[in-house]
Amino acid sequence: MLELLEAAVGTLRMTALAFLLAALLGLALAILRLAGGLAGRLAFLYIEIARGMPALTLLFLIYFGLAPLGIVLHAFPAAVVALGLNGAAYLAEVYRAGIQAVDPGQREAAQMLGLRRGQVMREITLPQALPIVLPPMGNYLVALLKDTSIASLISAPELMLRSRDLAGTYYLPMEYYLLAGAMYLVMAWPMMHGVRRLERHFARGRLQGGKT
Repeated sequence: MLELLEAAVGTLRMTALAFLLAALLGLALAILRLAGGLAGRLAFLYIEIARGMPALTLLFLIYFGLAPLGIVLHAFPAAVVALGLNGAAYLAEVYRAGIQAVDPGQREAAQMLGLRRGQVMREITLPQALPIVLPPMGNYLVALLKDTSIASLISAPELMLRSRDLAGTYYLPMEYYLLAGAMYLVMAWPMMHGVRRLERHFARGRLQGGKT
């Protein structure tokens, strides 16, 4: 049991690091896409390719495909990078939808007051987009936690790999896989509960805002 708990900590670390990468890169991609021009077209191309590619394919490309080019990543960072790059494409669309949901008149008014485009995005648009994007970002975080299980295919230290090793060692596949599933549920439940609370909180805020 202690070995599985240690592996679960590794899974949470992988989830947190991949989510951080996806959140930061996704925001940059969304801003570039909305900016237009060559950078916007390249961002759109990346988003379309990454969204259409299975995370497992991207994982294998990074772990195995970069080695002939002299770029060798250990299993754990390779999994973090692959999951982060894949998730960035999804979060970019979440950010884009949230930013576009903000009243454009507020951006125009801020620019008329002399604020630069970067200031408008940072001080006006993003704070208002945050309540819109938080619930879908929370749902992505839950999905990401479960998706870390694919990292076991490149022997990254996480829960599913350790469960598979123990199941093979003690010939108890049903017991260990059920236990692993229960541990994923225990880790995911607070996240799912938090997402539901966020959704209810922002739904109440919208209703109250509509009454004023």
